[in-house]
Amino acid sequence: MTTTHSVPADQRAPSPAKVAVASFIGTTIEWYDYLVFGAATVLVFNPLFFPTLDPVAGSLAGFATLAVAFLARPLGGLVFGHFGDRVGRKRMLVLSVVLMGLGTVAVGLLPTYATIGIWAPVLLVVLRFVQGFAVGGEWGGAVVMSLEHAPPHRRAFYASFPQAGVPAGTFLSSGAFFLVTLMPEEQLLSWGWRVPFLCSALLVVVGLYIRLRVSESPEFLALQERGEVVEAPAMEVLRSSKRALVVGMLCMLAPNTIFYLASTFFLSYGPVHLGLSRGLVLAALLVAAALQVVTLPLLAILADRTGPRNFLVLGCGAVALGAFPVFALFDTGTVAGVVAAYLLALPVLHALVYGAVAGFTAELFPPRARYTGSSLAYHLGGAVTAAPVPIVATLLLAEFGSSAAIAVYVVVAALLCGLVISLAPRTVAATSEHG
Repeated sequence: MTTTHSVPADQRAPSPAKVAVASFIGTTIEWYDYLVFGAATVLVFNPLFFPTLDPVAGSLAGFATLAVAFLARPLGGLVFGHFGDRVGRKRMLVLSVVLMGLGTVAVGLLPTYATIGIWAPVLLVVLRFVQGFAVGGEWGGAVVMSLEHAPPHRRAFYASFPQAGVPAGTFLSSGAFFLVTLMPEEQLLSWGWRVPFLCSALLVVVGLYIRLRVSESPEFLALQERGEVVEAPAMEVLRSSKRALVVGMLCMLAPNTIFYLASTFFLSYGPVHLGLSRGLVLAALLVAAALQVVTLPLLAILADRTGPRNFLVLGCGAVALGAFPVFALFDTGTVAGVVAAYLLALPVLHALVYGAVAGFTAELFPPRARYTGSSLAYHLGGAVTAAPVPIVATLLLAEFGSSAAIAVYVVVAALLCGLVISLAPRTVAATSEHG
């Protein structure tokens, strides 16, 4: 057990809004680092790191490199969650932003296949693993900090701020690559692609400043004072919250499927199969991501009023209904159609099932193991539900030659997600019902 100690009153009750905004900024920086790799994988990594493979095999190799991060994320969640539940949430959030920044800058400095041969893709995979490990500790800590500072009946709203960091990071990473893709192809492939990665060095400084100014979670401090900090949070989760862990994992099916199709797969599908310009797809993604930063917390307000569980079930139904329209709009190949597809996919459908899922997942676990439990649920869920998305979509398109098969995949994922959430026993999900 951790020894008790007194903490000044002003550190026990910081402004929930201040903590939420700080979590949003810090998470935005982390997800910028994480997602800029995804944009680079689709746009430039194939000829630079996998030049000996044909285009389809190169795309699959690139997506497999992305998938490595999903294997590292649960490990990061386990390690960061352990110490976050043992010594404090704040320290782990500071460490995660530093580790992520170092890994991202290293990618920007990495020699390509033409320079060091096979070691180039090997080191790329290693650095992607580092990124995944770091973001594995980020999400749970940021969500738990926002949640545990929030007042009753507003917890879904405040916990949604770290969620908004995902589209904000998407906006920044896509915007960075949108700008560098305006360069001549030769300059883009020689040095331009490195700029978005190297910019992470500046963002890390901002992230550190933000994180160091945030007070520790009052619920964690209360655990310390009562001497209730557990020695092995992961064992606590496996002993008392196994069902919550499974529910938390599978409630990511709908949000992860629609998000990774829009943010990753469409960047390849549009230019390669529909003849769309990369600039158009990136611009549409930018507009949708910017709008989603606003819609995520706004929809989380409704989740607080109706109950996150009920709200998420309705959101899964909306994703199932919207899957075919998203692809029908995108497949028009027109500017209006592509923009409309992105506006439907991200600020509407994804926001409906992603904003409230943070508070829902975190409150499935007791405070003494909340960092570990929510991190494992989110990132194991990511490994199961998100990592396969661009790979499955690529294979379905190659097999059936139509986006309709991918839309069916989205419908099935959304319906399964809604079923899991709706059937979650009240003994697990009741604490998530504030409505």
